[in-house]
Amino acid sequence: MCKQAGIPIAGGHSIDAPEPIYGLVGIGVVDPRKVKTNAGGQPGDILILGKPLGVGIFSAALKKDALSDEQYRAMIATTTQLNTPGADLSGTAGVHALTDITGFGLLGHLLEISRASKLAARVEIGRMPLLPGASELAQNGHITGASLRNWESYGDEVELGAGIADWQRALLTDPQTSGGLLVSCTPESRDAVLAIFSQHGFAAAAEIGQLHAGANVSVVA
Repeated sequence: MCKQAGIPIAGGHSIDAPEPIYGLVGIGVVDPRKVKTNAGGQPGDILILGKPLGVGIFSAALKKDALSDEQYRAMIATTTQLNTPGADLSGTAGVHALTDITGFGLLGHLLEISRASKLAARVEIGRMPLLPGASELAQNGHITGASLRNWESYGDEVELGAGIADWQRALLTDPQTSGGLLVSCTPESRDAVLAIFSQHGFAAAAEIGQLHAGANVSVVA
């Protein structure tokens, strides 16, 4: 994976432990004119998510032998897919903010954009890209404790629309390992952003919502 990412391995050390442990420190150079933070969102920006949600739900199901072989392959495929579109997105006109979805789930990292950009966000749960069968697994109770803790930590800043069930909320707070990029961009740059994702092999990338004046995050069906 390091070779694929163009990273030289320049050292390391060993630890005697029952579990395999592997970590990296990334050192690099970035053009300051192309830095995209989570604070650059603009009113009217649309939100595009690069990878499907459900990694935490899949891992919970795996521990209970409830994950099919096809779903296991899908989980490995998404968690080992490098977020290579980021470099191209950073230089794309109309892209205002970028972050990645990891341990705090979609809602947690979207709130970071909302807070930093001083804007409100509105997302549609029906437009979320999901791993195959993630909805059914969530409905059957295969959710992580971290998902519930995420909601307890920031749920007071999220307004859930009528009819949104607890299992649907769990999809939005589900912690992701190697989750997708979340892009805030102008509606005019939508096709260019989706084309970059497609060129890099991210077939599930989808528009999920929009930023507007206000604060906090709202979720509609």
